[in-house]
Amino acid sequence: MSYTMKRLLLIMLLIGTIAACKKEDPVQPPPGGGPVNESELITTLRLHFTSLDSSDQREWVWRDLDGEGGDPPVITTEPLGADVIYTVRIEVLDESDMDDVEDITAEIVEEDAEHQFFFISTGVNATIQYTDQDVNGDPVGVQSLWSLGAASSGTVDVILRHEPNKDAPGVSDGDITNAGGDTDVEVNFPLVIE
Repeated sequence: MSYTMKRLLLIMLLIGTIAACKKEDPVQPPPGGGPVNESELITTLRLHFTSLDSSDQREWVWRDLDGEGGDPPVITTEPLGADVIYTVRIEVLDESDMDDVEDITAEIVEEDAEHQFFFISTGVNATIQYTDQDVNGDPVGVQSLWSLGAASSGTVDVILRHEPNKDAPGVSDGDITNAGGDTDVEVNFPLVIE
């Protein structure tokens, strides 16, 4: 083989190697929310609301059974009562196979030090507090307390982070700014307080 041919073959091999090592663009959440982290498929997020006296029970659901890129997710919410305090329990599911529904909530609770929900309310009279803790005493957010004020409307972003830095400033208080980690699911729920 000639020197020129060997050189050309080496250059083509080098270009192929560089192209194969090209870093992929980071995955962005789809419009309306959805799964971002490929580690587990999250198709359904349910928020179960119960007033402190148990007289008022509501449910919010985000469902995207066909995953990212298919049909848009379906979000159903109910208005919440003004001047009411609700305990909220989150359920995370993989319902891609309705004959074999996987409860991912159990995995989140089992690996609680590696997960944290964040709640970002906009335009509403709502204060959200964690009521559960991981093995290190840091918040998880599968259980929370929502104190609602006067009638208003806006949104609440519910974000599940995998491996956040729970020791970073503000993270244990629910501030996602310094949390880092990967987003497993992010849903923007409309909230009406009436």
